[in-house]
Amino acid sequence: MHSFSYERELAGKGVRFVAGVDEAGRGPLAGPVVAASVILPMDCDYRQFQDSKKLTALKREKLYAILLSMDVPMGVGMATAVEIEEINILQASLLAMKRAVFDLPCMPDYLLVDGKFSVPLTIPQQALVKGESKSASIAAASIVAKVTRDRIMMKYHEQFPQYHFDRHKGYPTKDHKRLLERFGPCEIHRKTFSGVWQLLAAVKKENNDS
Repeated sequence: MHSFSYERELAGKGVRFVAGVDEAGRGPLAGPVVAASVILPMDCDYRQFQDSKKLTALKREKLYAILLSMDVPMGVGMATAVEIEEINILQASLLAMKRAVFDLPCMPDYLLVDGKFSVPLTIPQQALVKGESKSASIAAASIVAKVTRDRIMMKYHEQFPQYHFDRHKGYPTKDHKRLLERFGPCEIHRKTFSGVWQLLAAVKKENNDS
């Protein structure tokens, strides 16, 4: 099945606006989870939109610019590190997706959602595991979400330069873990994530033992 089959099948059934929905940033130790929703026109060159994880940062930026030039309906939503701590990363991801759908300039008639879980909305939808490779709309949403989150993390780098967020975007790289151990977590670190709370616990134990 090629990557626009779902959209075309739905269009053939009279569904007018099909939005692809995806998120970026479930795995990092810091920063928000960001979701995007995109409604691609039926006559677009859908083949150019691929899973953002398979693209370079430069290619993602170019495709994001193409989406803007196409003036396609796009929406972005996010959930903060605090919200992630309060409701867990899965629920925060679904909340960000819900916000991304509400951010669209028009309400979609149907959602194609990456992953196993549905967005908590009454809009008809289908969850697709590895959806970025099955739906160009989801792939486009993955690009928008990733580019948006990377830009957010670049801004956070200006505020917290000691963590090198410009390099790893909050993901648990060796460099990030080393700096986290050296400086401790900042306000955008996800303190309920094992890579953060285990460090905090170790530091607390060390202080108690000394």
